[in-house]
Amino acid sequence: MSAQPHRRDAVGALLALYDDALPVVYGYFVRRCGDRGTAEDLTSETFLAGMDAARRIDTPPIAMPWLMGVARHKLADHYRRRRDTVPMAEPPEPVGPADDWDAELDRMVAESVLTRLSDPHRAVLVLRYMDDCSVGECAALLGRTVHATEALLVRAKRAFRKEYPEGARHE
Repeated sequence: MSAQPHRRDAVGALLALYDDALPVVYGYFVRRCGDRGTAEDLTSETFLAGMDAARRIDTPPIAMPWLMGVARHKLADHYRRRRDTVPMAEPPEPVGPADDWDAELDRMVAESVLTRLSDPHRAVLVLRYMDDCSVGECAALLGRTVHATEALLVRAKRAFRKEYPEGARHE
């Protein structure tokens, strides 16, 4: 009987979060998929999974970080289903007229290099260095062991350095 009010509170918390979270979750997916239809589907899957979780007895605190964790798992599931697609980095938010052109150019070169890498290399580099996932999180999202993910990171960094234009490197 005591679990029922907790479930109602969790469902209510998710519903209260919905309006603010919807554009954030959708934006997260559209930047990584580049396809609005897929982003809409993954956004729906995220909120459905969130509602399922909110109805369970062992629900974690419902908040934006938790919901983005659900979204990250939905994105990883999507990539596992479609091995031909890999996450791309979120474009940086424009800071204003004082933006550093060299940094912007470096970012553009790096993203160009990422597109030339194999899917596994690109995925692990984006997750690790752009989404700031730990190696363990990368392993879980990619469906690999931590040891295999560490080895993949070493190979991916080597491949990235090999593809990165010599003249574009800033020491």
